[in-house]
Amino acid sequence: MGSTIVACEVRKSFGTGRGSKRRTVDVLRGVSLAVEAGEMVGIVGPSGSGKSTLLHCLSGLEEADSGSIQLMGRQLVRARRSSLFKTRREHVGFIFQAYNLIPSLSAGENVALPARLAGRPLTKAQVGEALESVGLGGREKSRPGDMSGGEQQRVAVARVLASRPDIVFADEPTGALDSKNGREVLGMLRGIADGSQRSVVMVTHDLEAASLADRVLVLRDGLIARELGRSTAAQILEALGEAA
Repeated sequence: MGSTIVACEVRKSFGTGRGSKRRTVDVLRGVSLAVEAGEMVGIVGPSGSGKSTLLHCLSGLEEADSGSIQLMGRQLVRARRSSLFKTRREHVGFIFQAYNLIPSLSAGENVALPARLAGRPLTKAQVGEALESVGLGGREKSRPGDMSGGEQQRVAVARVLASRPDIVFADEPTGALDSKNGREVLGMLRGIADGSQRSVVMVTHDLEAASLADRVLVLRDGLIARELGRSTAAQILEALGEAA
């Protein structure tokens, strides 16, 4: 099926402090990985291990300092901003813990926005179908402020389903949800990869969520310390302990 992402020796540092107290913190220290079409990959690790930074670099939200990141065959490292924006617009979907919905737009308008910006406007029927698929049929006109957290995250999932990106990046997608809504959202994410050419890359601290992935990458101090196949939550916890 081919790779949707190929990353090699990705490095990223951040400066902290000022003047004589300024220092450089190496967050990613040479990460290499590939994500296949139709694959769901989970990224786990302790706080400060570089999980979110890796996801942001792989998606083009953050520029890596060095290395190579090919997303759908396009190089992200040292690419122009206009090129990065075009790549994200054409190939990438995002689901974040904070939902990232626009409060002034209705649920239907939020779902339709990415496709409209990409020059592929959706019909009302397509928007309705996307919301129906996440259990929000008939809620097209509801505003995010009138919806629960679980409902808002479902709108975020519907937005991805409607725009049909090649790669979905999810950063702690269940972090603000209760267990019931969390399970339902995870099932939807799993469904995006199942039976399709699309990939899902998910950063999570939830080991039950990570157990749904086809592969699990364990990060430690900016490096991939372990790589697991489909694993149980207990197996992932054991790998985290060994990586420590």
